[in-house]
Amino acid sequence: MKGLVVLVVLSMLCGFGTSKECTNTPTQLSSHTFRYALLSSENETWKEEMFAHYHLTPTDDSAWANLLPRKILREEDEYSWAMMYRNLKSPLKSSGNFLKEVSLHNVRLDPSSIHWQAQQTNLEYLLMLDVDSLVWSFRKTAGLSTPGTAYGGWEAPNSELRGHFVGHYLSASAQMWASTRNDTIEKKMSAVVSALSACQVKMGSGYLSAFPSELFDRFEAIKPVWAPYYTIHKILAGLLDQYTLADNAQALKMAKWMVDYFYNRVRNVIINYSVERHYLSLNEETGGMNDVLYKLFSITGDPKHLVLAHLFDKPCFLGLLAVQADDISGFHANTHIPIVIGAQMRYEITGDPLYKDIGTSFMDIVNSSHSYATGGTSVGEFWSDPKRLATTLHTENEESCTTYNMLKVSRHLFRWTKEMAYADYYERALTNGVLGIQRGTEPGVMIYMLPQHPGSSKGKSYHGWGTLYDSFWCCYGTGIESFSKLGDSIYFEEEGEAPGLYIIQYISSSLDWKSGQIVINQKVDPVVSSDPYLRVTLTFSPNEGSSQASTLNLRIPSWTHLDGATATINSQSLAMPAPGSFLSVNRKWSSGDKLSLQLPISLRTEAIQDDRHQYASIQAILYGPYLLAGHTSGDWNLKTGSAESLSDSITPIPASYNEQLISFSQDSGNSTFVLTNSNQSITMEEHPKSGTDAFLQATFRIVLNESSSSEVFGIKDVIGKSVMLEPFDLPGMLLAQQGTDGSLAVTNSADDDGSSIFRVVSGLDGKDGTVSLESGSQAGCYIYSGVNYKPGQSMKLSCESGSSDTGFNQGASFVMNKGLSEYHPISFVAKGDNRNFLLAPLHSLRDEFYTVYFNIQA
Repeated sequence: MKGLVVLVVLSMLCGFGTSKECTNTPTQLSSHTFRYALLSSENETWKEEMFAHYHLTPTDDSAWANLLPRKILREEDEYSWAMMYRNLKSPLKSSGNFLKEVSLHNVRLDPSSIHWQAQQTNLEYLLMLDVDSLVWSFRKTAGLSTPGTAYGGWEAPNSELRGHFVGHYLSASAQMWASTRNDTIEKKMSAVVSALSACQVKMGSGYLSAFPSELFDRFEAIKPVWAPYYTIHKILAGLLDQYTLADNAQALKMAKWMVDYFYNRVRNVIINYSVERHYLSLNEETGGMNDVLYKLFSITGDPKHLVLAHLFDKPCFLGLLAVQADDISGFHANTHIPIVIGAQMRYEITGDPLYKDIGTSFMDIVNSSHSYATGGTSVGEFWSDPKRLATTLHTENEESCTTYNMLKVSRHLFRWTKEMAYADYYERALTNGVLGIQRGTEPGVMIYMLPQHPGSSKGKSYHGWGTLYDSFWCCYGTGIESFSKLGDSIYFEEEGEAPGLYIIQYISSSLDWKSGQIVINQKVDPVVSSDPYLRVTLTFSPNEGSSQASTLNLRIPSWTHLDGATATINSQSLAMPAPGSFLSVNRKWSSGDKLSLQLPISLRTEAIQDDRHQYASIQAILYGPYLLAGHTSGDWNLKTGSAESLSDSITPIPASYNEQLISFSQDSGNSTFVLTNSNQSITMEEHPKSGTDAFLQATFRIVLNESSSSEVFGIKDVIGKSVMLEPFDLPGMLLAQQGTDGSLAVTNSADDDGSSIFRVVSGLDGKDGTVSLESGSQAGCYIYSGVNYKPGQSMKLSCESGSSDTGFNQGASFVMNKGLSEYHPISFVAKGDNRNFLLAPLHSLRDEFYTVYFNIQA
């Protein structure tokens, strides 16, 4: 026990120290991806080589220990001594002037919002998961019977990280229940807590994990092991969420018993070895142990919970931030962001201003030097050199976990400061870095990384899309949490005689504001590219007949401007503040009050964080808060030419264009084939899966050649008319005949010589609903597929051999249907070098190839 006091006094006397090596060693082992591959391998030579240098480099903390008094304290003096010194240095009290979190219980997302859709998709997944399968390895470890089947991936019975996802599930289900009050999820999460409690009771020591305690023996001996405290953090955090959000008193009891067990383990390490040994062990990932222990202390007031929290602050890393050194390059990002979050919690609990500075410094460092336009950070799970991101654009960028945790960092900072930069960041990272990690509305299909490489695809990166029951990556755990708490950072409350409310996210939702005695309904009109405004309407319903006077503070984002910006209350105009500040409205709200806000949205570019002049042209394109990605497999050169503004070279796609999208199909045997633009050649391919790149390539926009009309509403509207076919993902280009052999390809519309014009006629096969495409310049010649073809067969322009040729008539007839793909409401055409780009919000993409950063030159 003496060692615990030594540690506390050490941190107070000496502050922070830097170490010779403050990371996971060897470096590759701190990558979850690498570790899983290594432990799954049967190559023992490779394992021996990688583990040969495990944690070789000592920290400098041993030098600090020599400064400490050697007096042996009695055990009963430990807590009073530690707390006395702590209070001498910095009285143990919270700063107090923080904005208050609005409970998830009081916020409901509107079904019209994409956030509600994402939440519902996640709820479906949480309900699909089986309790017996989730707790299988816990029961196995406790020696209980194991009904059901264990899940696979990182939750498999042979995975050293098994159990981590169950902790996330406890948090996500508690958050989801608070957000939806779904009865089934309440029963399921309660069943998980009960099952885990039975495991803990069976083991009898307070220990609770899906793996045996032997992994902690290896951790404490500085031997190879895969982050056991990382998993314990998730379980503890989940139990605390079950207590705070779902009033499960048993969960709190379990958490305290767990912490008693680990307190004793850490005490024994310090007594039997040294503080140095404990700090050295922190070079293995420990998740947010300090964070959850500070939270536990805030509930229990038990001093040993505070002492143990201090033990998991990683001084050699926090010390860099304390001196505001941008020296995080090479660190495993998601190992260290949770440590910063814990430091932020330390500030909130103790009021020590140093930890406020640490959080602020860290956010400034990451945002200024290590962040992509999405708001995300990391490449291959690590931080790279500052302001050198142009050469880090790969398929393994932006680990989803890091974005989840950076949102927590920014949320703390906004609550402390009310500074707009943190609210702007939250919106950016949530919109572009979180919403798109689900694969549309498919429950349980999420990604690990968010690729940034030109021609990337979410589904074609190293990890690709995960599976429902056999992935359970770290990013699956943070993913199910993210989509369970989408309502937690829309509203923040300011307590006082006249309560205040900060609205920092414009998301269709309702808030039952208890202290303000009103229900606020926020309705956000869908943002579209053809009408560049964000429009928000707030209506009010006072509780119990009337409300008290209160102040609403509405965020005026930094990405907007005052030209065209308006705010009204009951049709009365309000003075608009400058972007980057809050519009404050104080009144006693009445039923029927209506506050409207109109914020202009414009296009802008943002240079990549790279201070090398040769990369100055690499830029991202944003439309308000939305990061626009180009549908492209690698070409990334944009030419603005003589355009005076970005809007002259990037133009919105009218909503009416969706009515002009069509696809052509034919049945052959038991398969359906579609006309497809394959690398600018025209082929017939098997019907593609929804949301894929092939889905885009099998869609064309039909453009009437007649100048009198450009509208198309159905097959009957185009029969007998001349049209051109523009590939969906290649705006401005046209399907055309090329060469003497009648082959078809996609060419630039500027080079058109009339070979791109086709006349739509009733299908030559004589069937209802089919059409044939006749060359506008060669009568009797049609787009022809052949018969009994295979995928990838090239299309040609072939001439009719005779009215009795059944095979020809069949091969030249297509079913014309609505386009497989459609334009997103926020869609643009950008003028490229040799082609134009179709732009759409990154979060809306699935398996399509895309480019986030463009090489933009005049």
